[in-house]
Amino acid sequence: MQQPLETNYTARTTAEEVIKNSRLHGKVVIVTGGSAGLGLETAKSLAKGGATVIVPARNIRKAREALFEVENVVLYPAEFDLNKRDTVELFISWFQEHFHTLDILINCAGIMAIPYQTDSLGNELQISSNYLGHYYLTKGLLPSLKNTKGARVVNLSSRAHWFGPFNFDDPNFADTRYDKWIAYGHSKTAMSLMTVALDMLYQADGIRSFAVHPGSIVTNLSDSLTDEEMRAIGAITASGERRFTSYNDENKTIPEGAATIVWCAVSSDLDGYGGVYCENSDIAKVALDESNREGVRPWAIDEKLALKLWRETPVLFR
Repeated sequence: MQQPLETNYTARTTAEEVIKNSRLHGKVVIVTGGSAGLGLETAKSLAKGGATVIVPARNIRKAREALFEVENVVLYPAEFDLNKRDTVELFISWFQEHFHTLDILINCAGIMAIPYQTDSLGNELQISSNYLGHYYLTKGLLPSLKNTKGARVVNLSSRAHWFGPFNFDDPNFADTRYDKWIAYGHSKTAMSLMTVALDMLYQADGIRSFAVHPGSIVTNLSDSLTDEEMRAIGAITASGERRFTSYNDENKTIPEGAATIVWCAVSSDLDGYGGVYCENSDIAKVALDESNREGVRPWAIDEKLALKLWRETPVLFR
């Protein structure tokens, strides 16, 4: 299935363009990270399409300010921190008390390229935030997804998965020299593998899953980067503003970056598909070498590695 569909969308397509013909009334959606950046744009787009969008957030005050007056959005009224397993479990319980079905789960929250830190259990923080918390969230919500006919799970991966395969031998960098970009890529490879495993294991229950590379977008995700690092990727203007100085197939605005997320969540183009990695509102091609930095590397869609990670996660991590 990992072959482009040749849709009519491009890197300049926005979430609003993708959603414009969708009728989502009656659909229930969860968006992690839905109060800032790509997640906020995604939540607003799906809510505009008529879906009921639930947003769990770590900082409720900031989330309330960001989502103020956005119709069809329900802000979870307690702390939700992907690094704190108990808050994830409490959210799952709350959701299942209030909703019977879940049509779309969008695992969008994350952090990027931070100095070495661990969560309270000792897991490296990027793998904890970007993958591990979403793994337990998704597993806990499987009954709600199964109760829905045609549920979808959308997982935020990244071109950063090109940094390398998932390191089963030392996933928390206990004995490996820590590199913030390798660790970030490691977590995004994990998200792509989780997508493959979910689709293999649960498509018989009507659940299909999709991994997304949204593009390179300047959001608060880059807060930990220095001005020099931002300048090196062309993301600081002459006046010192943090944004790209030019846009292309990779560098995007927030509405453009959210387009592929929304496309994976709602597009009928993907009916009958699943377990695929997508970019520019299309299924990506498989990149067999590094000659052109487009598409997905084989190690991020390997079925054996995907099942191994899904089954061994409770043992690999604390």
